[in-house]
Amino acid sequence: MAPFDTSLVSPEIAARAVAIRRDLHRHPELGMTEFRTASVVAQRLTELGVEVKLGREVIDSASRFGLPSEAELDRAYQRAADAGAPAEFLPAFAGGHTAVVGVLRGALPGPVVALRVDMDALPILEDDTQAHLPSREKFASVNPGVMHACGHDGHTAIGLAVAEVLSGMKENLRGTVKLIFQPGEEGGRGALPMVKAGVVDDVDAFIAVHLGTGVPSGVFRPAAWGHLASAKLDVTFRGQSSHAGSHPDEGRNALLAAANAVTALYGISRHGAGRSRVNVGTLRGGAGRNVIADEAFLQMEVRGETEVITDYMLRRAQAVLRGCAAAQEVEVEIRTVGRTTTAASDAALAEKVAAAAKTVPGLDVDSAPHLTGGSEDATFFMRRVQELGGQAVYAVLGSDIPSGHHTPNFDINEADLPWAIETLSRTLLKLGAEVPAKA
Repeated sequence: MAPFDTSLVSPEIAARAVAIRRDLHRHPELGMTEFRTASVVAQRLTELGVEVKLGREVIDSASRFGLPSEAELDRAYQRAADAGAPAEFLPAFAGGHTAVVGVLRGALPGPVVALRVDMDALPILEDDTQAHLPSREKFASVNPGVMHACGHDGHTAIGLAVAEVLSGMKENLRGTVKLIFQPGEEGGRGALPMVKAGVVDDVDAFIAVHLGTGVPSGVFRPAAWGHLASAKLDVTFRGQSSHAGSHPDEGRNALLAAANAVTALYGISRHGAGRSRVNVGTLRGGAGRNVIADEAFLQMEVRGETEVITDYMLRRAQAVLRGCAAAQEVEVEIRTVGRTTTAASDAALAEKVAAAAKTVPGLDVDSAPHLTGGSEDATFFMRRVQELGGQAVYAVLGSDIPSGHHTPNFDINEADLPWAIETLSRTLLKLGAEVPAKA
């Protein structure tokens, strides 16, 4: 592989990006509790002279999905404080309002261009063996059962490094760059509330990015397609406990209702118009081997190639859940705790992004559409921008990840950070000069 031209990214900026990524990897936070992460982001943007908008200013409180309990929020907030979250900014994020937008205004007139990165981690216990680089080099998670297993620590570090590059060349910057640091991507919880707060209503060109996703290091794909719409559900069955030996007839078995529901959900007829998915990720219930379980809890999701298919899968899933509850004479509570939609990258903007990326010698720019089978709530940003007359793309920054995403030994290739920063910095500069501002 040829060396990359990273003329905008000094060795100091590259080293700082790696250091920030490792710091964030060591202190991962779940969606809507990114108190320390958001505070670190706000502090760094402020140091760079970037205008910062925080918390309730950029996230609509009433539109949030799947918010952790008050007790969980309080514990996460205190943990962030104990871990050195910058005290100047931390209070702005209280109550799970963990969103940050940096606004960088160029010296010359032009459009509003936005770059979106995500910040949250996953509920996964990180590999603690010496074969795992973060463990070997002592930047593995210090929060048991939580880790960055999807690269969002790298995304955040890239976003901050792009801010550093562009803040040093405002005289060459046309228009305005918005740097969107989004909470709660996992589970589809953070983008829609930011959309409802009007964060992208003035945006002419929007780019969301992701590291890896099956694309190798040194390869940039300017447009992904095929994101599935999804709905995330938390389901609680409540019955009546009883002695399983002497009085089983007096119990109403919540765990049996939930177990029956799991198998029945996978039997939902698939939709003929496109791809559909259903998955139950967790099932918990019961108190003892000789006790009829009075409560069971499961977490599940449905996905579809279109909103119509997703809504079909959701209706069928709800019918299954209610039917299995009725069969055991138990109650069921179904909560929607996350949602994503579909969106298509704009071909014209993808061409401009590809052209900018091709100015980075050594980088392999693959303009073939990148098919993904996952879901992404950046699609809400994309749709909103497009509805208001702007253009949007979802781009992939390749990175060799042998273990795959969402695994205990996930790690990115840090050598990909400098060219990713260079590519996005050049792209934002080019779009500022070429994208027309909306009337």
